[in-house]
Amino acid sequence: MRIFASLAIVAGIFTAGAAMAADPVVIKFSHVVADATPKGQGALMFQKLVAERLGDKVKVEVYPNSQLFGDGKEMEALALGDVQLIAPSLSKFDRYTKKLQVFDLPFLFDDIAAVDRFQATDIGRGLLRSMEDKGFIGLGYWHNGMKQMSANKPLRMPEDAKGLKFRIQASDVLLAQFEVLGANPQKMAFAEVYQALQTGAIDGAENPYSNLYSQKFFEVQKYITESNHGVLDYMVVTNADFWNGLPGDVRGQLETIMDEVTVAVNKMANDINERDKKRIADSGSSEILTLTRDEVSAWRTAMKPVWAKFEGDIGRDVIDAAQAANPAS
Repeated sequence: MRIFASLAIVAGIFTAGAAMAADPVVIKFSHVVADATPKGQGALMFQKLVAERLGDKVKVEVYPNSQLFGDGKEMEALALGDVQLIAPSLSKFDRYTKKLQVFDLPFLFDDIAAVDRFQATDIGRGLLRSMEDKGFIGLGYWHNGMKQMSANKPLRMPEDAKGLKFRIQASDVLLAQFEVLGANPQKMAFAEVYQALQTGAIDGAENPYSNLYSQKFFEVQKYITESNHGVLDYMVVTNADFWNGLPGDVRGQLETIMDEVTVAVNKMANDINERDKKRIADSGSSEILTLTRDEVSAWRTAMKPVWAKFEGDIGRDVIDAAQAANPAS
């Protein structure tokens, strides 16, 4: 009887071990926007492709609209392992690495294609790993779009912005960007921007066309200057210990899927911005101003002191690589 009991115990151990081995890796993907946005669609696409290709090995759970954590808590949650994937704006990472401030430098990139080219370089890809010593690994860059300046007066030359109050994200570079123009930058939560523009608490802002349209900012801004002066991008980021602890074959498949989703998300973001630009133009609520080559040159010259101020933190090599991605380079 003891022999049979022992065999039963051993069999139970093997059965439990097999069950444990069959448990899927759970990836909680938390973000702060709606499912219908490019970021939201990207998260759902990643979930779908992982289910199709990895089956029971990996389960992706998507939590949109700050269901789990808001902007201010998601990096902490990732560090603690409460979530495994998030996708914050690149401006949110400056306390972990100053190198990513390159994406906030004004008038550095001529267009979104230049951003793509830079992000595909060795230096651009290397920035995804620039926070690994802090416990974070970037898996890809997702676009929201190039930023345009809006206000209730035409902004054609740098001096036109003097004295105006502009909403900015919490970024030292963006603070310096408007200060160098003699404007008054105001750090403000995104959810508060429409009312602040409507009441005149601020005079203007900087946003891609998709934000200008979806948040109805165009209804309370008479002019939109197509400045393309900066990029609003996200980084899909994971916990380094979690990622490095995955089986190599699983990690490789997840990286392949993420690369595919990134291409799709970025095309979607570009298409949405073009669509929403047309919607704004057709509405007649805002006049879209196109800058001449000389006007763009004047803005870039006015902003050059910002580049110099942050060159030491970002690195001359990173800035040079970003400039080299522009079509004229």
